[in-house]
Amino acid sequence: FIVAVKRYELIQAGDKIAVCISGGKDSMLMAKLLQELQRHSEVPFELVYLVMDPGYNEINRQKIESNAALLHIPITVFETNIFDVANNSDKSPCYLCARMRRGHLYKKAQELGCNKIALGHHYDDAIETFIMNLFQEGRVGCFQPVTYLSRKDLTMIRPMVMAEESMISAAVRHEGLPVVKSKCPADGNTNREKTKEWIRMMDKESKGFKKRLYGALERGHISGF
Repeated sequence: FIVAVKRYELIQAGDKIAVCISGGKDSMLMAKLLQELQRHSEVPFELVYLVMDPGYNEINRQKIESNAALLHIPITVFETNIFDVANNSDKSPCYLCARMRRGHLYKKAQELGCNKIALGHHYDDAIETFIMNLFQEGRVGCFQPVTYLSRKDLTMIRPMVMAEESMISAAVRHEGLPVVKSKCPADGNTNREKTKEWIRMMDKESKGFKKRLYGALERGHISGF
C-alpha cells in the first residue's frame, strides 16, 4: 500500500479524497489503511468515506453501517436506484451498473468538494483486466494507478494496486475486519470470475505466472504502470 502511494505519487498536500466503500474486503481495508496513513503522515490531506447504496436491502445496509462504526470509519451514505435500473434494462447489466456507479460517485465527490476518488482495485484486478482486454477486445491496456478525468476535474487513484488479493484476504482475517460479501446478482458468474479462475490455474501450472503478467505491465509502461 505504502509503496504504491509513493511510487505513483497518489496523495499530495491539500488533497480531499473520496474513499469509495462498497463494504467488501478490498474497499474496507483500503479505507482503514488510508485512515491510518492520514493519522501518521506528515502530508496533510482530508478523507471523506463515501458509501453508495445501489439498492441494498435493509439488512445489508445496516451491516455496512455497523461494520464502519466498529472500525471507527465515519461514512457518508447516499442512495441510488442502480440495481433496479440495471436489472430491468435490455443492455448488459454489468456494463450499465458500472457506468452508473461511476457517474453517481463522481457527482457526489464533486458535491463534497473532493479532488480525488480512491478505488479499491488491487494487483489481481489489474492482471485480470489486462488479460480480459487482450483476449476479449484485442487490445493491450489496463486501468491506471492514477487517472485524471478532465471532464470532471477529478483524479482517480488506486492505492491497493500493488497488493495481491491473497494478501488482502489474509490481512482482513488476521485483523478480524468485518466485511460484506458482494450483493451483485451476477457475482461469481462473470467474465472476470472466469478470467480469475484461468489465471489461478495458469499460476498453479507455471509458478510465477501472475508476477510475470504484472511485470509485463510495468516493463511495458502500460497504462501508467
